[in-house]
Amino acid sequence: MRIGILTREYPPEVYGGAGVHVDFLVRELEKLADVDVHCMGAPRDGAVAHSEHNPLLADANPAIRTLAADLAMADQAAGCDIVHSHTWYANMGGHLAKLLHDIPHVVTSHSLEPQRPWKAEQLGGGYRVSSWAEQTAYEAADAVIAVSHGSKQDVMASYPSLDEAKVHVVHNGIDTTLYRPDPATDVLERLGVDPARPSVVFVGRITRQKGVPHLLRAALQFDESAQLVLLAGAADTPELEAETDEAVAALRASRDAVHLHSEMLPREDVRQVLTHGTVFVCPSVYEPLGIVNLEAMACETAVVASDVGGIPEVVDDGKTGLLVHYDEADTVEFEAQLAAAVNQVLANPDRAQAMGVAGRERAVTEFGWDVAARRTMAIYESVL
Repeated sequence: MRIGILTREYPPEVYGGAGVHVDFLVRELEKLADVDVHCMGAPRDGAVAHSEHNPLLADANPAIRTLAADLAMADQAAGCDIVHSHTWYANMGGHLAKLLHDIPHVVTSHSLEPQRPWKAEQLGGGYRVSSWAEQTAYEAADAVIAVSHGSKQDVMASYPSLDEAKVHVVHNGIDTTLYRPDPATDVLERLGVDPARPSVVFVGRITRQKGVPHLLRAALQFDESAQLVLLAGAADTPELEAETDEAVAALRASRDAVHLHSEMLPREDVRQVLTHGTVFVCPSVYEPLGIVNLEAMACETAVVASDVGGIPEVVDDGKTGLLVHYDEADTVEFEAQLAAAVNQVLANPDRAQAMGVAGRERAVTEFGWDVAARRTMAIYESVL
């Protein structure tokens, strides 16, 4: 079997959970079948890269430039027995490849455009284009893979005309040989983080989805003995960047040791930061699964997270961390409860350590990428 994996992100250009998913899934699929990876961006080893920067579309909306790359992906998927697309960026490439080459198309749902209306801030009219591309691809797909049971519910709510029998759940995995406790402190010292002081850690992009403004307001109530370490990428929009900068400034005016690092760090560096965190916080308002929680758990760090989407399928409330109910109608209460949960973990280091140990055990035993690859192969075989 020759599998065509269609994705926007692929190493070394990985900035989100979908890119992490594709990276590790491909490593395992290559042990089972022939795999061609088609990605977007600059040329690189191990994949065919398709540029989104067509000179004829230099001034076009980003969504239109993405569709241009999808056309090239569809054309070059010739020879594949099946195509598997990841995120709306590549969904139309998969759909067109299905039509052009008469082969099955499988979609993995990492997120859903109807669940992310704030993207209109970023894409303008392109959000309507991305929504159309996603809906068209999902409704015509031979199979849809949801990364959690919560994500499957979102898929069916967003696209009720789908045959539910075509929607399968395959949890994301975690490489627990890469993500493991790291006792070294050189990265912390380089970042100015005190290894001897308790720390609250966040890793993620600055998007509405990740709930960063909620975290920054909640942090005003965190125990002052703790540091706040934010490994946060660039904001999606100038408006969100300004809102974030204002919140960080307010936080720094009220407490010390607020470390904000916006550069993309190597995974090994992130691993060390996670390891030394007393608690990892995931304040997402929408999250199909949340690979970053698995990364923290694999590094033996307790997790405090919102209870949205697939997160409750990862974080065992009371055992590997604490879940906080997110209510869009009362975000002030959410922020207060988020702070209370963080402070509860900070106040009991022994319990935090026990949660971390339980979290790694859960990551090792229940979330292997090899299992995800075998389940994915079974879905391919069912539609061929």
